[in-house]
Amino acid sequence: MVAAVAASAVMQSSPRLFRSSPSSVSHYTSSRSPHFSSISSTLHFNNHDCSSSLFLISKNRSCSSSNPFKLHPRPLFKPVAALGSDLPHPIQPGEEGAKFGINDETIKQWDGLTAKFAAAANIPFLILQLPQILLNARNLMAGNNSALLAVNWLGSLTGLLANLSLLSYFAKKKETEAMIVQCLGVVTTYVMISQLAMAEAMPSLYFILTSVVVGTGVVSNFLNYFGILPSVIWGLWEDFLTVGGLSVLPQVMWSTFVPYIPNSILPGAISFVIAMVAAVMVRAGKLSEKGVKFYGAISGWTATLLFMWMPIPQLWTNFLNPDNIKGLSALTMLLAMAGNGLMIPRALFTRDFMWFLGSSWASFLYGWGNLVCMYLFNSISREFFFATTAGFLMWIGITFWKDSQAYGHSSPLRSLKELLFGS
Repeated sequence: MVAAVAASAVMQSSPRLFRSSPSSVSHYTSSRSPHFSSISSTLHFNNHDCSSSLFLISKNRSCSSSNPFKLHPRPLFKPVAALGSDLPHPIQPGEEGAKFGINDETIKQWDGLTAKFAAAANIPFLILQLPQILLNARNLMAGNNSALLAVNWLGSLTGLLANLSLLSYFAKKKETEAMIVQCLGVVTTYVMISQLAMAEAMPSLYFILTSVVVGTGVVSNFLNYFGILPSVIWGLWEDFLTVGGLSVLPQVMWSTFVPYIPNSILPGAISFVIAMVAAVMVRAGKLSEKGVKFYGAISGWTATLLFMWMPIPQLWTNFLNPDNIKGLSALTMLLAMAGNGLMIPRALFTRDFMWFLGSSWASFLYGWGNLVCMYLFNSISREFFFATTAGFLMWIGITFWKDSQAYGHSSPLRSLKELLFGS
């Protein structure tokens, strides 16, 4: 992450955590997901052929098949169980919403506000990325290519894969603002990788393969978002993300503790074989309904867990070498905490446990956790630390309070219960 700016490039795609189009539905329904049939029975559509088939249209909303490139309207959400985070959240229009005690105007206001918060997360994330990109550009123009060797291209590549996985996750859910955040992560990380390739700090073959994957991923997600990508192609792309993510995650976790454990590619290799077997079994229809459902959620969860793991190496380094804490930037940690914190209200509002967990973890452990380390070792002032802590806790408290008001709950704990266990 750019979090440990000089130490690792993993943070260069700093954590940006977290409805479905006809293409994804047909793919899952035909080859993966019998569990979608129970969901589709709750959707009230009459021959609509719009690009997003897994949201319900409220009284004042409609979509036109004559314009496939129209942005999707934001839905209101029915709470689902935490492990169903990857599933679409249908709208509760009119009478349906009334059954859940939803005040239409209040929830629409909170809906719009949380979407703006998620969009605003682009600002701190962009500020996080730009300094390293500009520094790399200056070194390249000065012919100082060796300076770019300090940037870990493998870390950047890992973050790029996580960004692409989450971009696909949000494209499937039609979360426009979150898609933009992930797309920004893909673009800025790719720019940085391009700089490394120009400085010969990254093998050219890997850069070419990365360029193909990034181009394919961005185009596929764009076409799928507007419902014009064949389901077969989208299914192959999701299989690629699932296999890739499941292979990379154990390897990254293992590598964190080298040299205290033997350096080995065995964790990644074993995970790759397991993921390939699972993909083949899904395609062959050999998995149970629960197995198909579990497989369908892997890519989103592995991306989330990758981002959740990113603070661990920095905290591990802080533990082993406390002197390194002096090299951390309080502004970097504050921006990481703010960017992820701005995503929390939207994740809670949509009852997306995966998104909420990733954003909260990054805000708390990476941002605030590193600030704790810096405070304990006198790298930041007491006033700065306590002001930041108070602001963060107030933000979380206000988020749950406003969410419970929007949904008509008497207690913020009801919002937390719905997030974890569904309605």
